[in-house]
Amino acid sequence: MLFLLCIFAKILLIGIFFLPLRQFLNPKIIFYNKMEQQSKKQQQVAGLIQKELSRILLTEGVYIYDDALVTITRVRMSSDMGIAYVYASVYNSLYKQEVIKMMWENLSRLRGELGKSISNQVRRIPVLKFFIDDTLDVVEHLDNLFANLNQNNSVRSMREAKDAQIQPEK
Repeated sequence: MLFLLCIFAKILLIGIFFLPLRQFLNPKIIFYNKMEQQSKKQQQVAGLIQKELSRILLTEGVYIYDDALVTITRVRMSSDMGIAYVYASVYNSLYKQEVIKMMWENLSRLRGELGKSISNQVRRIPVLKFFIDDTLDVVEHLDNLFANLNQNNSVRSMREAKDAQIQPEK
């Protein structure tokens, strides 16, 4: 009996002290877990919204923003399916935030069009929240950094590197 009590106390201490400490040390764990754990229904509705919103922006986007190209890269649903977090990539525009701002200003128009197209599939039309998806910009920046790094450091043999350390260039 005492053995079981000791095991129970250890489990309780681990649960009380170490798990909150892990989340305190790395608070991104909580955020990523909540964002990545989408149910099958949430994924289906997110895919439907992504497809229909892309179609709507293809036709109505000319009236909202002039010549920018906007693609919907990802849609995440809240747990109650009331909010759709829409991530958009903006091309052919220097001011990406301005394009997203124009989409926010025309939110009722976009949500109304979305409601017309998906009202038969979902019970209620979620609130749309737009965000810039800049992953392609980050990838391009990293590619440029690696290209500059490869241009600056030419490949040479170990013997050449050793000779360069011994005899400094004049």
